[in-house]
Amino acid sequence: MARERKFSMDELFSAVKELLLIHGYEGFTFSLLADRLKVSRGALYKYYENKEELITDYMITELNQFLTDLQKIEHCEGFEAKFDFLMNLIFDMPEVQQLIKIAVQIPVNVNEKVRENKAHLDKLHLEMYTHLQSFINLGKHEKKLKAHIADGLILGFIFQTIAIPNHFGIPHSEWVTSIKEIISHGMFTNN
Repeated sequence: MARERKFSMDELFSAVKELLLIHGYEGFTFSLLADRLKVSRGALYKYYENKEELITDYMITELNQFLTDLQKIEHCEGFEAKFDFLMNLIFDMPEVQQLIKIAVQIPVNVNEKVRENKAHLDKLHLEMYTHLQSFINLGKHEKKLKAHIADGLILGFIFQTIAIPNHFGIPHSEWVTSIKEIISHGMFTNN
């Protein structure tokens, strides 16, 4: 009998991410994952009872990494430096927003492990917004952001910019710089 190929958690989570971004939650299967890793489905079931456990474990790891990176915003001086940092982070990790949308689709009542993981994801999501709320508060305090615009709208607008398709193939750095300019100064000239 042939020995089962071993895989690391990094390999596993990398394959999970790739397949989720291609197929979404509904299209993701252990069969696809096993094929990608060149292992049997049984090898995956040794670690996870179902795809929901695996996906939520992966998402916890991904969101923890995003939060670790986001916490570095505290080292930036002033709102504009924090804004530049946040925009660069968002465009360096564009899949985070897509993965958060996928996480919402995962049913909570699969089993206790999935319930715990979903609760942990909710906690991490709240922690992310706590960091972002201090960013918004600073922007309003420094009068860089208009006080009458709802905080959630500002954050939603910033985060949704990663979903704007670049149909004309504008170089990435120019694309990000232009989006920053539109957010911070608008697109109308001062004529």
